[in-house]
Amino acid sequence: MSALRQKMIEDMQLKGLAERTQEAYVNAVLQLSRRFKKSPDRLNEQELREYFLYLKNEKQVADSTFSIALCGIKFFYEQTLKKEWHTLQLVRPHRKKKLPVVFSMDEVKRVLDCVHRFEYQVCLKTIYACGLRLLEGTRLRVKAIDSDRKMLHVVEGKGGKDRYVPLPDHTLMLLRHLWVTHRNPDWMFPSRNELAAIDESAIQKAFKAALRASGVHKAASVHTLRHSYATHLLEAGVDLRIIQVYLGHASPATTAIYTHLTSVTETQVNQR
Repeated sequence: MSALRQKMIEDMQLKGLAERTQEAYVNAVLQLSRRFKKSPDRLNEQELREYFLYLKNEKQVADSTFSIALCGIKFFYEQTLKKEWHTLQLVRPHRKKKLPVVFSMDEVKRVLDCVHRFEYQVCLKTIYACGLRLLEGTRLRVKAIDSDRKMLHVVEGKGGKDRYVPLPDHTLMLLRHLWVTHRNPDWMFPSRNELAAIDESAIQKAFKAALRASGVHKAASVHTLRHSYATHLLEAGVDLRIIQVYLGHASPATTAIYTHLTSVTETQVNQR
């Protein structure tokens, strides 16, 4: 590892960035370096400008990919190299205001009933029932389950924040049934060697296979279960501020998007 990369990683660690974010940022700078075939600290501002135009116009990368590239490169030049280039202030990702896909409650059941492996099904049902992100679900620890209070302790969620979410009785029962099949002292969903948590890609594949088998024709992902959880809570009359806490959103504006999804749902129902 080069001294420059090591310094960037240390800077990110001091900034408190998550490990996955660090990996994405390092990769963003690596791709930039490969494009010009020289160390990134030897690039000038014009080359940086050309690179962002290349991503936008020639490669036409997805908005999320462009955002990661911008954030990683911006961190490297501004924080690690202490350069204040106008280009880094000028470049902005194009943000499309798309509403997320959501399932109806019936569609959630149809999809999850098509997950055949018990541990995968329990993991996905827990993600939906508690509004978890994919990694929060796959890396759920046994000690995070508070059976007496019927709460789930999400440790170091996005942004390193902890939160508690209600744990429904049926989900708690499923988790108990699963645990007695492996009795892992640490992980609720252990990998085959039981030394680490299950790989999230296995859950993603199981979800995609179940989606195809269910006949639900929506461009959905595991994260759709979290969106559906929030929307269903809102439709059930749960206060938006409570949903914000359950989801671990820093801003109420992020949670407010589900008010639009509820309206869409009501419109669709009225048109049937």
